[in-house]
This record gives sequence, C-alpha cells and structure tokens, in this order.
Amino acid sequence: MTFRIVLLLLVTLLAGCSIKPWVKPYERSRLADPVMNAAGHPVAESYMNHVHQAREAMRGAEGSAGGGCGCN
Repeated sequence: MTFRIVLLLLVTLLAGCSIKPWVKPYERSRLADPVMNAAGHPVAESYMNHVHQAREAMRGAEGSAGGGCGCN
C-alpha cells in the first residue's frame, strides 16, 4: 500500500516537469508593460530605495556596498 502511495506521489511530481510554460516568449512583452508595475511612481520608488540604502546600509538591508553617508 505504501509503495503505491510513493509511486503515485513520484508520478505526480514528475508530471509537473513535462508541462510547457504557459507564456510564450513572444507574449512576454505584454507582461512587461509599465502599467503592470506594482509601484505607482517608479521614480519616487527608486529615490526612496536610495534613501533607504543610504540610511540603513550599515545593517546590509539591501546589500549595498557603500557606507551610511549615501556614497556607493
């Protein structure tokens, strides 16, 4: 009985590898539309990310190489 369960689980897991991607390469340009960006204002988001990196760089929050002075 356990052999059947293991076999069924193995077949289920291996079946997932045979599925082709749903999004074709020529359809991916539609998904890269700026409208689909989660940030409402990308420039403001970039600036706030820079400020966060400058203030919190000593913690390594964003993996910044610079110091706390804001220079990278």
